[in-house]
Amino acid sequence: MELMNVSTVLRLLPWSDPDGKPCYLASDGGDSPLSRRADAIEAVQMSMGAELLRHARALLDAPKADARELRYLADRLCEALRDVLRIAESRGARLPSCEDTSAT
Repeated sequence: MELMNVSTVLRLLPWSDPDGKPCYLASDGGDSPLSRRADAIEAVQMSMGAELLRHARALLDAPKADARELRYLADRLCEALRDVLRIAESRGARLPSCEDTSAT
């Protein structure tokens, strides 16, 4: 049986530091307490984004929505999009490449 090389990978975490810079976790697997915490936060962010999208549709369909409400909505949608894009980048970076999945 051939052993696989386990290498340390950097995982983009779903939060940033106080200066807004990305945070990373150096790990050799996805089962550490911090990795599980990041998974939980990603799930909350995705859920909040889906709920915000439902709210956005309702607000945009409301004929009496004012500029203040729409500006607030746009700010929250930008935050949700930023979170989802960070999650997508993080998860995409952890997908195996074609070379990793091909048989040798």
